[in-house]
Amino acid sequence: GRHTNTATALETTAICAIPHERMEELSVTLPDLRRHFMQLMSREIAVDQQMLALLSKSSADRRLATFLVSLSNRLARQKLSASRFRLPMARAEIANYLGLTVETISRVFGRFQTQQLIAVDKRDISLLALDELRALSEETE
Repeated sequence: GRHTNTATALETTAICAIPHERMEELSVTLPDLRRHFMQLMSREIAVDQQMLALLSKSSADRRLATFLVSLSNRLARQKLSASRFRLPMARAEIANYLGLTVETISRVFGRFQTQQLIAVDKRDISLLALDELRALSEETE
């Protein structure tokens, strides 16, 4: 009955709370639902593991590239633009999320713009070279 985590909505969000007991009942009667939730949880665990690996040993460039590619992929799955979007977080929040300083995030954004990988206008961003960002995010250190 106790939860050790919290969540903050960064944009307009809809939430549907399903009591744990009801979810267990549904998972017994609807095996496809259980399978779907297991797939979702597995994907989230994999994403968390990738983030831990990223934070532990990656350069600032790779961290930011991975963050931008991740946002792009998530938007594409939602059938939204994968190359033009509004950043859901301010630079300070991105820096905190990636384990970097705000100054480092600003420098990397500037470097990416100079390299014509992205175009940034406040929180509006265009990924001009998504394949290059993807390659940068997958580089080994």
